[in-house]
Amino acid sequence: MSSMVMYRGARVVTKSLSTIGRSVLLTRDVIVAIVTGVVRRDLALGEVVTQAVTLLRVTSLPAFLVAIPFGAVVSVQVGALVDQVGANSLVGAASGMGIIRQGAPLATGVLIGGVCASAIAADLGARSIREELDAMRVMGVDPVARLIAPRLLALILIAPMLLIAIVAVSMLIALAVALAKFGISAGGFWSSFGAFSNAADLVFAVLKAECGAVVVGLVAGLRGIEARGGPRGVADAVNSSVVLSIMLIFLSTLALTQVETMFFPSAVA
Repeated sequence: MSSMVMYRGARVVTKSLSTIGRSVLLTRDVIVAIVTGVVRRDLALGEVVTQAVTLLRVTSLPAFLVAIPFGAVVSVQVGALVDQVGANSLVGAASGMGIIRQGAPLATGVLIGGVCASAIAADLGARSIREELDAMRVMGVDPVARLIAPRLLALILIAPMLLIAIVAVSMLIALAVALAKFGISAGGFWSSFGAFSNAADLVFAVLKAECGAVVVGLVAGLRGIEARGGPRGVADAVNSSVVLSIMLIFLSTLALTQVETMFFPSAVA
């Protein structure tokens, strides 16, 4: 019994290391494809724009819908806390820092990891089981350069747009809740927000969103091109890409938050 458990554990470790290795190789191939395409001026810019428009179309409405309750919840929770200590003037600062530093990047990452990862993995997985990728390789076309790299660049392009949209809508909703529930003025809200926020907060928020975009592009691309076994294989690729993407997004966001806290601590501007 113990030998069977050890054998299964060894298989899990081996498969995990193999997946990490293939991910590293795919990352190398994507970087080489992008650099080579830029140098040779044959990067598939049309595909990048097409994918960016498609992904932005399917994520823009969910981004607004996520931002509305998110801004309201942050404002209510933070406002209730600062109201207990008689610091209503800090509602804007606390809401803004909560939204920009943590909430908006995580919401952007989860949105990209859920919607974009499933779309990319499903598209590439369907191409894989139809042997389109093998046909491309036979014709001398690199699937990484033609399919994965443009989708990764499209994700990098739309991630800041989604982040800014979520931040804007969430802050407006937080302001409306603060005005209605805690009786502070709009000027006091924005003044408090400006006193504690700085450019580093927005820079790190964009970095977190971009890291999430890169993670989704690589994970969904790898799972998609490795899909096997018909429709069931495509479904498995979609499920695994979504779960892995969101998990890695949380880890990367945590790491960047730690760096931000260490080198750019919160202070009155």
